[in-house]
Amino acid sequence: MASRGRLVVVEDDPGIAGVVDLYLRRDGFEVVVAGDGEQGLAAARVAGTVLAVVDIGLPGGVDGLEVCRRLQADPPVPVVLLTARDDELDRVLGLELGADDYITKPFSPRELVARVHAVLRRAARPATSAAVLVAGGVEVDTGRREARVAGSPVALTAREWELLAFLARNLGLALSRDQILEGAWGPGWYGDERTVDVHVRQLRAKLGDALPLTTVRGLGYRLG
Repeated sequence: MASRGRLVVVEDDPGIAGVVDLYLRRDGFEVVVAGDGEQGLAAARVAGTVLAVVDIGLPGGVDGLEVCRRLQADPPVPVVLLTARDDELDRVLGLELGADDYITKPFSPRELVARVHAVLRRAARPATSAAVLVAGGVEVDTGRREARVAGSPVALTAREWELLAFLARNLGLALSRDQILEGAWGPGWYGDERTVDVHVRQLRAKLGDALPLTTVRGLGYRLG
């Protein structure tokens, strides 16, 4: 069977790393395991890496959140975070730093594999049309997967881009958080509605007043 791609697992617990490695290899992935953040970053920057599974609580000076942040540099590497069940703040920070998904410990290895597949499907999903959509002062170039303000590109994570593109394709419509999750994240997403709020906050911070994105009380958001 041809390899599904090269994955990097950054996890300092040998037991967890071994189980994740086993299940991902069974599913056809090439897997590289790293025990700390520095090793994980070096491994993830090797050509052909399609995704990194990163534990937040890594030892040493580079924790999982910092690994996630650095992996959003061009070209970005999709990230699935492993978090402790009660660390909601860390999960929110991870999403703000560009994580594509997270799973809480203890977790089912089969669920992790399913989440990896869902993230990779979203990353590979082509734009529905190669067009430049305009929302206020923001150009949303679906062909180039690029957002521009005053003609200058604005760096977005893969998840932020998917959210912006979905809102732009539904310009002027009041959308619920569930509709946004389904449209921008896809049916394979396992998170909750707060994920939308986190990424909306990131879009507003990056695009500023050029983005005409309003909150619809009791429902969700409207672009335009």
